[in-house]
Amino acid sequence: MASKAVYLHRDPMLKKRDDFEDILEERRNSSDLRYALRCYTPVLYKEMTPCTASELKSMVLQSDQLQYVISQVSKEKGTTADEVQTEASAILDEMAHRLQLSTIRFFAYMLCKIFKTLFRSICVNEEGIQRLQQVIHEHPVVLLPSHRSYLDFLLMSYILYTYDLALPVIAAGMDFMGMKVVGEMLRMSGAFFIRRSFGGDKLYWAVFSEYVKTLLKNGLAPVEFFLEGTRSRTSKSLTPKLGLLNIAMEPFLKGEVFDVSLVPVSISYERILEEALYARELLGVPKPKESTSGLFKARKVLSEDYGSIHIYFGQPVSVRSLAEGRVNRCQFNLIPRHIPRRPGEEISSFVNDSAYRLVRAQEENMVLKPWVLLASLLLQNQAAGQKQGMPLEELIEQAVWLRDLSRQYGAFLHWPDHVPPSEVVSSSLSLHRGLVRISEGKVQLALEQGGRAGAGTPHSAVTPEEELLSQAVVILSCTSYRNQGLHVFLRPALVASAIHTATSNRKQEVFNSFTFLRNMFSNEFILCPGAAVQDFEEACYLLVKSGDLQINQQEILVTERGHRTLAFLTSILDPFLQGYQVVCRFLCEEMTEGLTEKQFVPAVRRFIIKHLLTGRLRYAELLSSDLQKNALAALLRLGAVRKQKGGKEEGSLKVNTVMVNSLEDTLGGNLPTQKALVARL
Repeated sequence: MASKAVYLHRDPMLKKRDDFEDILEERRNSSDLRYALRCYTPVLYKEMTPCTASELKSMVLQSDQLQYVISQVSKEKGTTADEVQTEASAILDEMAHRLQLSTIRFFAYMLCKIFKTLFRSICVNEEGIQRLQQVIHEHPVVLLPSHRSYLDFLLMSYILYTYDLALPVIAAGMDFMGMKVVGEMLRMSGAFFIRRSFGGDKLYWAVFSEYVKTLLKNGLAPVEFFLEGTRSRTSKSLTPKLGLLNIAMEPFLKGEVFDVSLVPVSISYERILEEALYARELLGVPKPKESTSGLFKARKVLSEDYGSIHIYFGQPVSVRSLAEGRVNRCQFNLIPRHIPRRPGEEISSFVNDSAYRLVRAQEENMVLKPWVLLASLLLQNQAAGQKQGMPLEELIEQAVWLRDLSRQYGAFLHWPDHVPPSEVVSSSLSLHRGLVRISEGKVQLALEQGGRAGAGTPHSAVTPEEELLSQAVVILSCTSYRNQGLHVFLRPALVASAIHTATSNRKQEVFNSFTFLRNMFSNEFILCPGAAVQDFEEACYLLVKSGDLQINQQEILVTERGHRTLAFLTSILDPFLQGYQVVCRFLCEEMTEGLTEKQFVPAVRRFIIKHLLTGRLRYAELLSSDLQKNALAALLRLGAVRKQKGGKEEGSLKVNTVMVNSLEDTLGGNLPTQKALVARL
C-alpha cells in the first residue's frame, strides 16, 4: 500500500474535495524491487475469477451478436461463415490485450525509477480510491481519465497497482503497435489496440464492440478509455467522442447488467512533458511517429524537473441513475438483443448529454497550479504590447488578486497559503524558466528562447516569419497552461464579453449576446447542450457574489470594482474572438475556388502570419491549428460554410459570404449587425 501520510501542503479550497497523498513519498524511502514483487491480490467484480486471454477470445467469438454479424457478412460477401469467422479471429488477435503480471511488475519497477526522477510528487485522492474499490466489487466499471499526455494511461495503471486495485484494460490507438517491443509490452500490461476509424467495416465494429461488452458484462476488468479520443494539445477539454461510451452503456440499456459505473478521473500536470512538441504540432510541424527509438531519444527529459501531478478520482456516476426518466429501456425488448441496431435519437441525445457531463466533471476536479494564473497574466501583458515585461511586485499583486477571484469561482487551486506569495510565484517561475525570464526586476515571456530550433543560425539570417514562428512556440506553450483554468472563468467571461458587445445593459439584450457567443464557441469549449440559461444564471450569480455586477429584473450594471474583473475576463476571450474574426475575414477575402478542409489550415495560417507581421493582429496564438479548425467547424455547423457534395468539387468549401461577413461584424461588436444575426441564429 502507498504511504498513509496525508499530503501536507493542503490548500483551504481542497477541503471542499478530498485530501491528497503523495504516493512517491514511500517509494523514495523503500525498495522499488520489493514494491514491484509484492503480493498483488486485487478485489474483482463479485469475487469473480480472472479469465485467460484465450478464454476471453472464445467468449467473444462465440457470442450471439458476433455470430449474427458473421452470418450477415458472409451473405453480403458471398463467402462461407468459416472464412468470415477466421477473419474475425484475426481481427481479435490484432486487437486483444494479453495482460501478464510479470510485465506489470516490470513496468511497476521501471515507472518507480522514472517517476521519482521526473516528478517531485504524484498526489492521489485516497477517498476516490476507496470509492473506486467499492464500485469495482459491485458493478462493471469504466475509467474515464482526462488526456493531456502520453503518461496518462501509464499513471493510471501504476496508481491502481499501488493501491492493489484491479488493473484496467485500456483502449489504445494502433500507432502504438508500431513501437515493436514497447507495443507488445503495452499489450501485456493491459492495452488493446483499435483503429482510429472503422469506415463501414461491419465485422471490425462487431468484434470491437463485442470485445468491450464482454469485458464489461462479465466484470473481467475495469475498461479504460479517453472520452476526448486523443490527447489535447492545448490543455482545453476536447468535444467528447461517443462511440466507446455508447458501447459501454449498452449492456445496461439492454438489461444485461444491473448497472455500469463511470468514473471520471482528472490528471493535472504542473509541467507537461510534451509542451514544446504540442506547440510545434499546432504550428503545423508533423507529429513524430511513435517508435521505440523515438522513446529512447526522449530520455533527455529525465534531466528536467516537471513538478507535481495531481490525480483526482471523481465520484462514480451510475448509468442507471443517468438513464432514469431519460431512457425507455422497453424499446430494447422489441427485437432480439443479439441483432445490432443503430442508437435512436433518444439514446444518442442521452449518451451525448452524459458525455458532456462527464467531461465537465473532469474539468471541475482539475487541480490548478499557480503557474496557470501567472501564464494568464503574462500572456495578457504581452498581448497589450508591454515589451519590457511586468514588474515582479506587480505580477505578485495581480496573481494574489487572481488567486482570490478564482477561489470565489470555485477553482480547485493548489496555492500553499502557509508560504508567502512572493515565494509561490518565484518557485513557479523557476519551474517554468524555459518560458519566462526575469531581468532588472521585470518578468516577461522568453520569446527569444523560442528560436532554439534555429540554434547556430546567425540572427541576421533568421527571417521575420521564422522569428515569429519560434516566438509562437513559447506563446502556445504558455497558452496551454492558461487553458487549464479556462473552465473556471469561461461562463463569467462569456457574460463579460456579452456586456461589452450588447446593444444596451438590459438583461435580455445581454442574454441574447451571451447566447450568440456561447453558440459560436460551442466547438471551442465544453458547453453542455441546452444549458444556456443555466450557464448564464450561474455566471451572473458568481459575478454578483464577487461584487462585480448588480442585477435587477431589467438591467445588468457593472460596479466600480467590477471594471477590473470584467477587463480581465474579456481579455481571456479576446484571442478567441479575434481568431474567429480572422478566419471569417480569410474566407471572405482570400478564399480560393476548390479549397478543401485539409488545405484550409495551411492557407489560413499563411494569411494570419502576413497580418501578424504587419501588426494588424496582436495574438500569436491565432496561429494554433486547433483554434482555426474549431472556427471552421463552428461556421460549418451554423451553415455559413458548407462542404460540396458530388461532382468535381466534392469536399471543397462553399462560403456564404453575406453570413460570414455578418458573423465577423457581430464578433467585433458591430451592434446593429449583432441584433439581426442573434435573431436569425
